[in-house]
This record gives sequence, structure tokens and C-alpha cells, in this order.
Amino acid sequence: MSEYLIQLNLQHFADEKTEKATPKKRQEAREKGQVARSNEINTALVLLFSFLILKFFGPFMANNVLTIFQTNLSEYVLWEANTDNLKVITIDMLYTSFLVVLPVMLVAMVAGVSANLIQVGFMVTTDPLKMKLEKINPISGLKRMFSVRSLVELFKSILKIAIISSVAFLSVYFQKETLFHLNRLELIEIIGFTADLAIDIGWRVALVLLILSIPDFVYQKYEHEKSIRMSKKDIKDEYKKSEGDPKIKGKRKEIQRKMAIQRMMSNVPKADVIITNPTHFSIAIQYNPDEMIAPIMIAKGTDHLALRIREIATEYDIPLVENKPLAQTLYKTLEVGDAVPESLFQAVAEVLAYVYKLKGKV
Repeated sequence: MSEYLIQLNLQHFADEKTEKATPKKRQEAREKGQVARSNEINTALVLLFSFLILKFFGPFMANNVLTIFQTNLSEYVLWEANTDNLKVITIDMLYTSFLVVLPVMLVAMVAGVSANLIQVGFMVTTDPLKMKLEKINPISGLKRMFSVRSLVELFKSILKIAIISSVAFLSVYFQKETLFHLNRLELIEIIGFTADLAIDIGWRVALVLLILSIPDFVYQKYEHEKSIRMSKKDIKDEYKKSEGDPKIKGKRKEIQRKMAIQRMMSNVPKADVIITNPTHFSIAIQYNPDEMIAPIMIAKGTDHLALRIREIATEYDIPLVENKPLAQTLYKTLEVGDAVPESLFQAVAEVLAYVYKLKGKV
């Protein structure tokens, strides 16, 4: 009985998600749209840049609208009142208004896109749009409603309301002198003052929300990391699955093959001679009588690899000796790093003797 309980406890610990997510798990989560992202940053940036555009270019935009409307209206009053003319006037007014607000819309769009790119980079996924039963499951809905995340979101909402109210109150309070004397101002001045006050409240609120969105992003990052944690069993299962994946195996072998070729090519400058076919095979032979019992093949290749070996040999002034039968036999018989066998030693020795004679070593 005790052994059974111990086994259960070990199984419990094995299933606990205590390990950081693997790169594969992170990629799968990203493909599903599960990333660390704070919507507060998006909202704050869009609001901040929109209100800043209005603050600095608002008067210019308003003057343009008034000028265009005054010009158009002075012309439109001369038009005959009918349905066609009314349609033209409406379209013209809407088009003019659209051109005025277009810069604000573009800035808001760029700010929103930039906020997403800064947080998660470029990502396109349709997985969150898929219909999932757990989204409409009432039990799952109740769990989400009374979860820690829901309490955090409630606290954030209350905090935002308090901040917005405080900033709005203080902004109005510091303008109390002007507010008390609004009745002395012209209508256009009252409209301008009200617009300026609203814009000031807007960008100040947005700035405070942006500052507060930083800890929110940290929290979202923590929650995301927690949600994609894996158990030791998950990691083992993923490793076994990836080991059996033919694509991953093939990719790993291809990487190993490329690394082996790079190491082999780096040894070519050490060769004493390159035995060629002359074009299809290239065999690099190294021999140091003081350190080696027999010559060693340090590189071999066919076609484009053979050409590359010959190019390196030419670059380092290594002799090229054409011997078709010997080159083919060495290529088929030996692997890189193998010593020349006794059956081929005489033929290779003759080639080396020829090379040494050319170099004046004998």
C-alpha cells in the first residue's frame, strides 16, 4: 500500500507544470495567438498620440474646417434646394470632414500597430477566431469569472476609473478661474476653451495609463509564462516525439553533414597533395613521416566539392596530381581520417615521391 502511495505522489510531481516552456511549446502557443500582450499599452498609446495630434494641430484643423465650410456654404446658399443638390452638399461636407480627421485616424492606427509590434512582433493567426466549445461552456465561464485574473482585471478597472476621475478633476480645478468667468467670453472662445480642456484631460489620462500599463505588461508576461509551463513528463514526451519526427531527423542530419564538410574543407590547406580524377574526384592526402605511420586522407569530394578542394589547393599552392584509378579507389575505399591501407600504400607513395621531387625535398 505504501509503495502504491509513493508511486501516486511521484506521478503527481511529474505532472506538476514547474518547468519553463521549450522553444517548440512557445512556437505552438504563438501560432495559437497565446502571447504576452497588454491591451492597456495599445489603448494608452492610441489615446496619447491621438490627443497629442489634436493638441498641436487641433487649432489648424479647426480653422481649415471653418474656412472650407464658410466657403462652401456661401456657395451652397445659391443652389436650388432639391434632392440631388442636397446629396452633393452632404457628400462634400463628409469628404471635407474625413480629410480633416484622417491624420488623427492614421496616427491612431500607426500607434496601435506599433504597440503590437513592440510587444509581440509580427504575428498573423486565425486560431483565436475559431469556434471553441469551452468559450461557450457556462462552467468554464463561471471559473473565469471568479478567477484571480478576473479579480486583477476588476482592480485595474477600478484603478483606471479613479485615475481618470482624479486627472479630470485636477485639470478642471486648475482652470477654475477661467470657468468662473466663462459668461464673459464669446461663444467661439468658450468652444475653444472647452476643446483645449478636454484635449488636455485626454493626453494626461493617456500618459498616466501608459505608465501604469508597464506593470500590467509585466503581469501579463508572468501570467503567460505560467500558462505555458510544462511538466517534466511533457518535456520528455515532446523530446521523444521530436526525435521520431522524420523532418527533424532529416534537418539534424543535414546540419551535421554541413558541419562535417566545413571541418573537412578546413583541413585541405594541411594536405601535401591532391589526387584528382581530374574533375569528378578530389582526394586530399597528408603525410608526416615523423608523426604518421601511413599517409592519411584528410578530405575527399565529388563534383562541386571536388572543385572546391582543387580551388583551395590552388590557393595554398598544393600540388594537383591526376591519377584516375587511384582517386576513384581512394574515394570508394577510405573515409575522411582513414590511413592509406597497405594495398594502396605503394601507389600513394609514388605520388608523394613525385610531389616531394617537385618541391625539392628529395
